Amino acid sequence: MQGPKVYGPTGKVEPFLDHNITRHYLETIPDQQGKIIAEYVWIGGTGQDVRSKSRTLSKVPEKPEDLPHWNYDGSSTGQAPGTDSEVYIIPRAIFRDPFRMGDNILVMCDTYEPPRVGPDGSLQPPKPLPTNSRYSCAAVMEKAKDEEPWFGIEQEYTLLNALTKWPLGWPENGYPAPQGPYYCSAGAGCAIGRDLADVHYKMCLYAGVNISGVNAEVMPAQWEYQVGPCLGMDGGDHMWMSRYILYRLAESYNVEVTFDPKPIPGDWNGAGGHVNYSNNATRAEGTGWDAIQAQIAKLEKRHAYHIAQYGEGNERRLTGKHETSSMHDFSWGVANRGCSVRVGRMVPVDKCGYYEDRRPASNLDPYVVCKLLVETTLLM
Repeated sequence: MQGPKVYGPTGKVEPFLDHNITRHYLETIPDQQGKIIAEYVWIGGTGQDVRSKSRTLSKVPEKPEDLPHWNYDGSSTGQAPGTDSEVYIIPRAIFRDPFRMGDNILVMCDTYEPPRVGPDGSLQPPKPLPTNSRYSCAAVMEKAKDEEPWFGIEQEYTLLNALTKWPLGWPENGYPAPQGPYYCSAGAGCAIGRDLADVHYKMCLYAGVNISGVNAEVMPAQWEYQVGPCLGMDGGDHMWMSRYILYRLAESYNVEVTFDPKPIPGDWNGAGGHVNYSNNATRAEGTGWDAIQAQIAKLEKRHAYHIAQYGEGNERRLTGKHETSSMHDFSWGVANRGCSVRVGRMVPVDKCGYYEDRRPASNLDPYVVCKLLVETTLLM
């Protein structure tokens, strides 16, 4: 059976600046006089924007605790008033810098009110900002550390023309051929933006992000990569850093990345952030399958609570169509991608393993979702 005819995209997206000039200076000035550059990365006031700034260090740190704390103007990120604008950032995870390379690093941080002097003259510890979802996630992971929760997050995203805000490679005043030829595809007009997806893959590997795969998705100009399996806090740290690298890379191509869960209305797939999850109980041979069913029952009881925190605009995606379940109902099944929670085909056979929460949107906060999964299944 022959599928719909697919036509190659027309036009070309030009970078704003000349990469040849950038490459020339990066390659001809390798000596940094024994210093390194640390790019501090944090989450901004919307909970979706990723911010960063650089500083020079005199030596390579061995662990995040070796790095100095820093601050920034929170009034410019929606996280503080102008009259008291200083926001404190604390380094939490270190990655290699795939843009500057060498000994230079990327540093994942979280955000706090700065330390203040108390009434007795003592210095009070910094307080996490309301937008600091990492803080509460870390507290939950610490309580459940003996259960060794593992996460594998599937990050879907859509590439847009930065000038038109229309999916990359789509006809300027129309739509491409219907869905069908694009998922895991190869060929002109089918796999749109592969260069960016492939370079991002290699950059994440270089950086030390635990990225495990990439594929073209069901809608043209939509891609997915997977981060994991990650233990505990690494799930959120690695996912946020992978997003930062993706934004930076797309910037150089003059292409926009959107994590909107339903970027194009109509008969087009949305974008999800499915989370594959396991712990010692579900991985235990012989008894893991029973533990999985018991944990899914717990998730059902808190379905509405989870849905409310699984991504903004998720109601446009979770309609019961396009490989989703309805956000109003909880369901689970073996190998069923139309359910809230999918169990792999071999899990009931092996009597142990993992399950996939398919409800989170592509714009999920991985700290929030990972925290909820552990809290609901292991601590309640």
